[in-house]
Amino acid sequence: MSINALQEKEDMGKLILRMTVGILMLFHGVAKIRHPGSMEFINTMLSGAGLPTFIAYGVYIGEVLAPLLIILGLFTRYSAMVIVVNMLFAVFLVHTGHLFMLTDNGGWRLELQGFFLFTAAAIVFLGSGQYAIKPD
Repeated sequence: MSINALQEKEDMGKLILRMTVGILMLFHGVAKIRHPGSMEFINTMLSGAGLPTFIAYGVYIGEVLAPLLIILGLFTRYSAMVIVVNMLFAVFLVHTGHLFMLTDNGGWRLELQGFFLFTAAAIVFLGSGQYAIKPD
């Protein structure tokens, strides 16, 4: 197999990873836009942790803007880092008690959060690949 063919497969894999993370995270952001009451929960968690509540609006950056940029392949590594930070906030503000828990089916209680955190971290390291508006 030629080096170009291997590179094309790598780039396709990066595209699939970007689309998966971007689209699935975007659903969460759209849900927050459609149900603005969820911001009150985030405000409560932030104030309970002694953090300013205006940080809650960062969820729109982490769950709407960053996923859109990842899907398009614009500022991909930076956008993925935003999702990593977003997920760290979610885990430590809401899910710390679940870190070492399993579901009734034996899966990790934080599978979804872990998926978003670790796949976004992979994009930080891998970059966009060539199938992007602005490859990095």
